[in-house]
Amino acid sequence: MAQQEDVFKKIVSHCKEYGFVFPSSDIYDGLGAVYDYGQNGVELKNNIKQYWWQSMVLLHQNIVGIDAAIFMHPTTWKASGHVDAFNDPLIDNRDSKKRYRADVLIEEQIAKYDEKIEKEVAKAAKRFGENFDEVMFCSTNPRVLEHKAKRDALHERFAKALNNNDLEELRQIILDEEIVCPISGTRNWTEVRQFNLMFSTEVGSTADGASKIYLRPETAQGIFVNYLNVQKTGRMKLPFGIAQIGKAFRNEIVARQFIFRMREFEQMEMQFFVKPGTELEWFQKWKQTRMAWHQALGFGAENYRFHDHDKLAHYANAATDIEFHMPFGFKEVEGIHSRTNFDLSQHAKYSGKKIEYFDPDTNESYTPYVIETSIGVDRMFLSVMCHSFDEEQLPNGETRTVLHLPAALAPVKLAVFPLTKKDGLPEKAQEIINDLRFHFNCKYEEKDQIGKRYRRMDAIGTPYCVTVDPQTLEDNTVTLRDRDSMEQRRVHISELQGIIEDQVSITSLLKKLL
Repeated sequence: MAQQEDVFKKIVSHCKEYGFVFPSSDIYDGLGAVYDYGQNGVELKNNIKQYWWQSMVLLHQNIVGIDAAIFMHPTTWKASGHVDAFNDPLIDNRDSKKRYRADVLIEEQIAKYDEKIEKEVAKAAKRFGENFDEVMFCSTNPRVLEHKAKRDALHERFAKALNNNDLEELRQIILDEEIVCPISGTRNWTEVRQFNLMFSTEVGSTADGASKIYLRPETAQGIFVNYLNVQKTGRMKLPFGIAQIGKAFRNEIVARQFIFRMREFEQMEMQFFVKPGTELEWFQKWKQTRMAWHQALGFGAENYRFHDHDKLAHYANAATDIEFHMPFGFKEVEGIHSRTNFDLSQHAKYSGKKIEYFDPDTNESYTPYVIETSIGVDRMFLSVMCHSFDEEQLPNGETRTVLHLPAALAPVKLAVFPLTKKDGLPEKAQEIINDLRFHFNCKYEEKDQIGKRYRRMDAIGTPYCVTVDPQTLEDNTVTLRDRDSMEQRRVHISELQGIIEDQVSITSLLKKLL
């Protein structure tokens, strides 16, 4: 685990050093749990968003997009339940004066039992080699069975406490499991209390005339309040979806793990409206569709898993997370929820407006049910960085730091280097960039020897580098270098666009989804 933590620290450091992510207000020593995306980070982030957006609105004729405002009428959040129920269970350690989410402490304890089981399995696999039967081992080994019994008992108790909103029981679990504060190492815990996560502000010019409003804690409600507008103006027939990418804000007390949990973050959400009674079928379909979207990036199926919710929100009848294997364990990057008709019914009740769908096939009106897919852009960004970062040992004994980013997501697609700064080579290199920059993001570099330039491009994940040399001026051929294999080959300048564009376009990813 310590080794994984070291890798994660290196990734955080790499993000700053190479212009991916900076602490916000860095010159003022930063602002807790708020980050800025640098020149390479914003390109990678935009490519992730484009991949998601096009997979929704280009590949589905019945999904359209909107861009709703961050500020919404305050009654929106009363109707959605956020004013009364958008809380985290928090607990303080009296010695370190640090605050934690009680549910996260317990989830981490469950993960420790899982790790113990994994260690026993790994040891046995090493001992028995090819003859190892993992299923048999897990069902008979006393230590594995003991860890599993403790894990399952804790899991059951935890799920029950969450569903009953039993804060005393959550604290008791922390005490019984002898969970210590990571800072102080003590078990001197306070009571567990609920804390509302919404940021509030005021709209209006004077204190007397101002009204309290909230920064949206999610983007979904902007879609729900626009359901009627989109359905009518777009003449949409069920089933149909509305997609949106936008910022959301949560006053996270326990913000950590770099950009994994932030106070200002970005979401990509799609709400899919369906006929009541068909929602669980659509829930299954969207589970598979969304998992395929993630796996098309080529990070390996073993790094993803579904995690069904122990505690369903009061409005949901099914919910699961897609979790990705980060250096700090399997963590949620996307949620898929069957929200029933809760949101539209609540907004109809609080607004006094009739929010229904007239079904021309059955001649009846009803409130549609909703399947939600919600993915954190920042968490997706982090999962891409974590999987791509590599310190690769080369045959000559050197180490190169390389980001094996999916080519379609890479900030820079092609770097063009003149071998020297003279003899017309820089002009020829610029000519190549002038021709190709309309098709993908290109970068010109002439400083330092070629090897160093290659390393810089490897570090930001540039899939292709081209070197212009004296031979280029004779026959219009260049050296094309591949980031991952480091292989170099001679190609004609006229071939570059075809070779590279085929690999680096978002279209190349989208085709894997069909």
